[in-house]
Amino acid sequence: MKIRTLIVDDEPPARALIATLLRDEPDIEVVGECGNGSTAVAALRKDSPDLVFLDVQMPGLDGFGVLAALDGKRLPLIVFVTAYEKHAVRAFEVRALDYLLKPFEYGRLHESVQRARARLQENRPEVYRDRLLGLLEDLSADSLSWDRLAIREAGRVVFLKLGEIDWIEAEGNYLRLHVGKASYLRRETMEAAEARLVPKKFLRLNRSTLVNLERVKEWQPLFHGDSVVILRDGTRLIVSRVYREKFDYWVARLG
Repeated sequence: MKIRTLIVDDEPPARALIATLLRDEPDIEVVGECGNGSTAVAALRKDSPDLVFLDVQMPGLDGFGVLAALDGKRLPLIVFVTAYEKHAVRAFEVRALDYLLKPFEYGRLHESVQRARARLQENRPEVYRDRLLGLLEDLSADSLSWDRLAIREAGRVVFLKLGEIDWIEAEGNYLRLHVGKASYLRRETMEAAEARLVPKKFLRLNRSTLVNLERVKEWQPLFHGDSVVILRDGTRLIVSRVYREKFDYWVARLG
């Protein structure tokens, strides 16, 4: 049985190297090469390959954005191609998902092909899908998340750029992320979110609310030291007196 394979990398030399090395694998059939995420999504939907060598870091739509655009019920086997340092690929290893660390050689690529063969023979797509979705969640929770969060819901992962989030509120053991008229639930504490997002121009307003400062349109004092911020869409959020000092400092810096 031929293993129909797609190569996705924005660097032509990297694509050429993978394609050249795969020629020594008799059951591998390269069905296409893509130089960006958008063409990769189209090729994946059209050709439904069994195996994809997927570059993680690409301009525009990156490797994880490509995965987010696919049907979570029909995911190919993925070998991630990455230039991350070795300590950063632990997330791949923990989830038992394969990767090639650039620069790579034939021996390492051959190992990846052998693993792909074994997984295809196992025929347990639900296990692999759960590992892949779990990886996306792991990456969104650490320094590999860049400026994104991955929200897992209904068998898919929705990627949100941090700048798209208007404000966040605590909801039990979850956070509700407000993005325009939509909202998403994410399992995370407010303290962890604050640590992650404050460097990204978010500010804690009270025990249960974080706001994207780029969305703040107006600030009005209230009684007893509290105040209210009004967002561009008219949403009103309370700034408690406990957190007002930080907000005052932000306002002073703008003045």
